Amino acid sequence: MSDTSAGPRLLGPAEVRRLAADLDLRPTKQRGQNFVIDANTVRRIVREAGVTGADVVVEVGPGLGSLTLALLEVAGRVVAIEVDEKLAGLLPATVASYAPAQADRFEVVLGDAMRIDAVPGPPPTVLVANLPYNVSVPVLLHMLTLLPSLERGLVMVQAEVADRLAAPPGSKTYGVPSVKAAWFADVRRAGSVGRNVFWPAPNVDSGLVAWTRREPPVTTATRQEVFAVVDAAFAHRRKALRGALRELAGSSEAAVAALEHAGVDPMARGESLGVTDFARIAEGLAAGAGR
Repeated sequence: MSDTSAGPRLLGPAEVRRLAADLDLRPTKQRGQNFVIDANTVRRIVREAGVTGADVVVEVGPGLGSLTLALLEVAGRVVAIEVDEKLAGLLPATVASYAPAQADRFEVVLGDAMRIDAVPGPPPTVLVANLPYNVSVPVLLHMLTLLPSLERGLVMVQAEVADRLAAPPGSKTYGVPSVKAAWFADVRRAGSVGRNVFWPAPNVDSGLVAWTRREPPVTTATRQEVFAVVDAAFAHRRKALRGALRELAGSSEAAVAALEHAGVDPMARGESLGVTDFARIAEGLAAGAGR
């Protein structure tokens, strides 16, 4: 944008509190409502996400619009998905007031990001979100599944969740979220965010997770079949895979056969395997079922 004076004004602590007061809004823990009150933080998130004027951004949980306004500074279009009726209702007026020159590039969708089945307008290319801690992983996985057009994204989540999403095989924090996210994308930690940039301040630290879409592993198994193996492998972390997969396979023998088919030691544990290993095990189970 050449005329920077026409750029959006961003929200600070006073504006966020005033908007909340206008709605008689008391942030609820149940919905994980912690609103960002620091302009530098939202600009940093947009920068880390690599958003350009060519991008259609989908934002989950825009809240009072702090990050939305920062996205509108650079994005070609922003679609915000908000589950709270009051917040969704206020957002267009906030954008019209703080970003009048960009208001025609913004749309709000009232809905639950874990349950929506479409996003209006041109296919989104980037996902940027400050995700509520209790639903961050299912929301991210649903959006990655729903929107194959997404090329990359950056989400702010609880620090512990950020560690899990970006964890490599063999690390202490590696688990179901790590493997399922790796099915869709290369995932990395992109920094930390202090508690004081939120209102109300959460009692946990936050982290940024960046991801770049890549093709899933080449496999004859479906994603659902692979994810079923992942869930079973980590349901009993302490068990060797031959035991952990017994129920899914129908017997210990079938589990061992599938593992051997995949070239995986039946005494190995789930945390030592990458997403392609899980895909091969799912193929082995399917081959056994077909015998």
